[in-house]
Amino acid sequence: MYHTPVMLKESIDGLAIKAAGLYVDVTYGGGGHSRAILEKLGSEGRLLAFDQDSDALSNLPEDGRFTFINQNFNYLTNFLRLYKALPADGILADLGVSSHQLDAAERGFSTRFEATLDLRMNRNAGLTARQVINQYSQEELTRIFRDFGELPNAWKLALTLIEAREKQEIVTTGQLKEVLLRFTRKGQENKFYARVFQALRIEVNGELDALKSMLQQSTKSLKPGGRLVVLSYHSLEDRLVKHFMRSGNFDDTVEKDFYGNVLSPFKVLNRKAITATDEEIEHNPRARSARLRIAERTDYENIEKYS
Repeated sequence: MYHTPVMLKESIDGLAIKAAGLYVDVTYGGGGHSRAILEKLGSEGRLLAFDQDSDALSNLPEDGRFTFINQNFNYLTNFLRLYKALPADGILADLGVSSHQLDAAERGFSTRFEATLDLRMNRNAGLTARQVINQYSQEELTRIFRDFGELPNAWKLALTLIEAREKQEIVTTGQLKEVLLRFTRKGQENKFYARVFQALRIEVNGELDALKSMLQQSTKSLKPGGRLVVLSYHSLEDRLVKHFMRSGNFDDTVEKDFYGNVLSPFKVLNRKAITATDEEIEHNPRARSARLRIAERTDYENIEKYS
């Protein structure tokens, strides 16, 4: 299977799909969520899906109600305007790496395989993990490992990489793991390497900036009562989503009116993130770290009208 969607029923239920509604899947991936949305739509319904990975082009449904956009969801509003798809009834985002990307050894996403350091979601993009490892300064590498990998020894990791690359360019995932082997703890090797790869992947793809942009654009892209459903897989993503849904900003600064009512473009529908069941985790281990959050667009104040 190209990709097993995480918390499929919970995500689709969260969208509260209307048969004649207009929906957006900003992370098409293997198409599991998109196909489930199409099953709920009637003949008048529409679905637009985004994915910057060209591999997704080989796995598209043949359906007149479906439009695929081979772009980063950072361009959400521009393309929805282009396809006259504003405002939408629901937006779904399943963040992170797909099973297909992890299993494609040559992409370099998985710590399991020997491959050239790449980690690009969009293989036409310029920056690769190999360039980051071999060209970034110690300060820049420290920032990446500290901020994106949440690794306490980020400065030492960066210094070790600088010293190693002066002797030989670090080209493959295996070389990277070997250089950093001394920082691993017995029995915790995979967890450590996963954080290193996460940090590099976020930097290479500009993931957090793109997520922030998409969330901000969702306020202009959803109609009142429209649903925003987001699946995240690590604390950095989940924190941004939680704060934005709750307060409309990423600092989580909650503003209130004279009567004490929270002024936010969204109403949070699940105060606590939804997690996968033990049964789902047993069949799909990727679901273990998933956090699902659902919010509803509250009003159209200060939102431009679209024709």
